[in-house]
Amino acid sequence: MKSVTTRPLLAALTGAAVLGLLVPTVLAHGGDEGGHGGHGGMQMTDADKPRPEEEYPLTYFAHPDHKTAIYAHIALMVLAWVFMLPVGVMLSIARSRYRLLAQFAFLITNTGGMLVGVVYNASTPDLYPNNAHHKLGWVVTWLVGAQFVIGLLASVAGIFKKQQSDDNSRERQGFMPVSTQAMEEHNIHTKPANNDAYRFSNDSGQGTELSSDALRSPSLSSSPGDVSRQPLALQHVDLHTKEYDDGDDSYDVSSHSGSEPLGPILPASGKAVSAIKKIADKISEKFWKVLILAYNVVDRAILPLGFVALCTGIVTYGRFFEGSGIFSGLAHWIKGGIFFWLGIFTLGRWAGCFGEVGWAWNVRPKQAGQKWRPSAEFVESALIFTYGATNVFLEHLGNWGGAWSAQDLEHFSITILFIGGGLCGMLIESVRIRDLLNTTVTEEPRQQHHFHDVEVEDSERREPETYSFSMNPIPALVILLLGIMMSSHTQDSMISSMVHKQWGNLLTGASFARGFTYVITYLKPPRSVYPSRPPTELLTAFGLISGGIIFMASAGDTVSGMIHYQLDAMFTYTVTMGLVGLLMVWVILCIALKGWAVRKETGRCRN
Repeated sequence: MKSVTTRPLLAALTGAAVLGLLVPTVLAHGGDEGGHGGHGGMQMTDADKPRPEEEYPLTYFAHPDHKTAIYAHIALMVLAWVFMLPVGVMLSIARSRYRLLAQFAFLITNTGGMLVGVVYNASTPDLYPNNAHHKLGWVVTWLVGAQFVIGLLASVAGIFKKQQSDDNSRERQGFMPVSTQAMEEHNIHTKPANNDAYRFSNDSGQGTELSSDALRSPSLSSSPGDVSRQPLALQHVDLHTKEYDDGDDSYDVSSHSGSEPLGPILPASGKAVSAIKKIADKISEKFWKVLILAYNVVDRAILPLGFVALCTGIVTYGRFFEGSGIFSGLAHWIKGGIFFWLGIFTLGRWAGCFGEVGWAWNVRPKQAGQKWRPSAEFVESALIFTYGATNVFLEHLGNWGGAWSAQDLEHFSITILFIGGGLCGMLIESVRIRDLLNTTVTEEPRQQHHFHDVEVEDSERREPETYSFSMNPIPALVILLLGIMMSSHTQDSMISSMVHKQWGNLLTGASFARGFTYVITYLKPPRSVYPSRPPTELLTAFGLISGGIIFMASAGDTVSGMIHYQLDAMFTYTVTMGLVGLLMVWVILCIALKGWAVRKETGRCRN
């Protein structure tokens, strides 16, 4: 009866969330009535007029020579870093047999792009001396190259296969503390009254009941008789193993001394593999731990570093942020990049990433030897606090040595908001603080000498369902206030004011969508280890990603470039919306690819 009444309410909340995100979008366009030129009543100033051509510096964008070379460089780098590298990272994290091939293909494409870039630089004047893009490009390329070499040595030495074997052993020990035969014998002797499938002592039972929606799937509706006597979770694993086992017997793992197949890069045996194996055998076990740690760090950090490299490429191409303009550029592009990656993180949570620690809007799976992990809201609050604490003294750099202006104090106040909001969010996530706040309730029965019925008292003292799940609106509130403040921030030009209003409204809409997510989860908290995937989180991710990109475009030099090339504010807005839609599709596909690769390798290791 409860689900029947909450279903229309959830539908209404989802519709309200959609309207909450659409309203800022409409406001960002502005009205055509009563305004000037369709800009919502904003008046153009002298700052909105393009400067004479001779006063605007020559950029690579406007350079007339060798355009084919620079376009080829951009195309190859986008292909390598936006499309090929994420595939390589996903396959690498999954320890897929195809990871070396994907990494090798990326290195080939990236090398081609770099060679074209070197030829272009030698054929054109240096319009941006000492730029960061050239240096950072070489650094990230060497990082990926070093990771590829480590992965090749580890594959030949069988390090990854040994780690997978150890992980599977620990997983089975935690998942099956006793044998299936012993459990069956126990069931025969005990003869339980009901026919519910048993569960182990470390299984909470959430999401494993026969009536659970999480288990109603075609793959489980008709299982073989032997499988039906296994625990439900083992049935699920076995069925997926059969589904993704392709029966590839072209490589016998047990007959190659622990090494792994290298695919089309190198044959399974030969002089090259023997030489690589000799090098790998000289590496000590302790040093292997350091190398694998570095390999894993590069896996997690290379995509943000690649994003920075692409951003510096855009800055160099447009010749932005020279001289004192570097402070405005760093402020807008770093903050915008943070919101961009927060949106990617939010989309990943919706898709099921970090579900093992309970960050995917799910119940954290219980395992043997489980350690404490912070909630996603605690991490968001900690990042907000760290950002405010590190930027509180940096808001005056653009006018260092001069008097503090009202605009400097506005930015300083925003950092104080981040410090206070981050601290408040972390306190809310503290279980110890929550326990202390419950003192008036938990200590009262100890001071009384009469007690009610035991069953009634136990039901009264049972923790609410909402205690098992984090519902912390403080991070969303901080972003909401930032969006409202910056959408009303006074700027020198009309176009700059419009761009600031656009990303401010997008962040506001994202915050409203996150608020509706908490309303949904408060009415019906997650009870399964499977990601619940609130639809409002898709709106949150879209608002954060697009808001972060437009935030970056609102820097002073970027707006000056828009004015010089006579680009309207709505041009960047509409182009960004289209790109973000495609980007979200690509992110979901990459995460799905990782899931496919994990199941593929799990099926190979079990055979």
